[in-house]
Amino acid sequence: MPRSKKGKRGSSKPGVRNGVKGESGASDDDPTSDILSHCSSASECTSVVEEAVGGEQVDELTAQEETEDKLKQCIDNLTDKSAKTRLAGLESLRQAFSSRVLYDFLTERRLTISDCLERSLKKGGVEEQAAAATVFTLLCIQLGGGDEAEEGFKMLRPIFTAILIDNSASVSVRQSCARALGVCCYVSTSEEGEDLIKSLALLESVFMSSYPNREGTLPTPKPGSPALHNAALQAWSLLVTLCPASRLAVLLDLHLPKLQACLQSSDVNYRITVGETIALLVELRRDIDEDFEVEDSESMCECLKSLATDSNKHRAKNDRRKQRSVFRDVLHYIESEDFTEETIRFGVESVYIDSWMRRRIYDAFKEILESGVRHHLQFNPLLRDIFGLGPPLILDAAVKANKISRFEKHLFNSAAFKARTKQRNKVRDKRADVM
Repeated sequence: MPRSKKGKRGSSKPGVRNGVKGESGASDDDPTSDILSHCSSASECTSVVEEAVGGEQVDELTAQEETEDKLKQCIDNLTDKSAKTRLAGLESLRQAFSSRVLYDFLTERRLTISDCLERSLKKGGVEEQAAAATVFTLLCIQLGGGDEAEEGFKMLRPIFTAILIDNSASVSVRQSCARALGVCCYVSTSEEGEDLIKSLALLESVFMSSYPNREGTLPTPKPGSPALHNAALQAWSLLVTLCPASRLAVLLDLHLPKLQACLQSSDVNYRITVGETIALLVELRRDIDEDFEVEDSESMCECLKSLATDSNKHRAKNDRRKQRSVFRDVLHYIESEDFTEETIRFGVESVYIDSWMRRRIYDAFKEILESGVRHHLQFNPLLRDIFGLGPPLILDAAVKANKISRFEKHLFNSAAFKARTKQRNKVRDKRADVM
């Protein structure tokens, strides 16, 4: 199983449980099948679906061997001369890594895969580069935040950095690299925090170009730049959750006024991310200082209220609905510290999203894992550690039938998250000496 690093933010007490786990190893979205793409040597990629047929005995060992053979073929295809074959191999690995937990298989091959991904990032086309960044992010999640993930991140971080600062690079590739930098740094950052400092500064350099100029005017966005700023700000806000208290105060003073101005951005997705980031920064500051109050809160609340009730017809109906929903939540939190809770169910367990920090972390993993996020919440020790679920549970049918109540699960969840918060604060104190 993946090795957890001492002092990492995901530490939780092993006795704390969120609920109990069913027998099925698949996600709620597809409980009877695992989908894994298989790349042929002729550069074609076909989907392999393993289904449990009622009453038939499945030889698990044989099935595992077949799956590993197909994965090995996909890895071999990453070095093929054909760009189509390499891209198909990357897509197959993306599907496999997001839908299964493959720690034992990948630990032995992590350096080979990392070398192939490095080559794709350096020499591949736009699609291949973007896919390679995503697959590497999934590889870090699979390796579980141990020394293996940190070793791979240190190897590829310079490449992510070079692509992000290259204004001539494809916007879609830079977006993928921003997301990869955020999640991989979050997963693999050690107590010392050197990678954290560098990654925060790099991401800041990307999205701060959307800040208003000295006259207070927002710059005219270039084609594709709002999406890039959005990805960089989301990755940055994920990493902010790891910062020590002293650093948080500096970041809030620096960024909060500028972010408030960005609420007037012409891009709806960027406006929404800015609003969520403001709520996250205020929440983190309030965790440190209960008496903290937002400077010029009346002006901010008026702006948020305007966005929460926006009915401009020149905006798409779905955009208006999404914007109003998010900014109502942000406004309620700024005014009264109310947060609209969300419950994520998988198997017979649940994760409660009861804070802006928890939402940012969950959304970051969901964006990468997509529909496989529930499977990883159920079986991936890294995600279970981060969300305070404890080690993966294997229970028989009798225990499965005897579910605990929703209220009890909520209490378990809250206790686990409080314990993790205390541990994170200890790590922040250590990082404060560096930052």
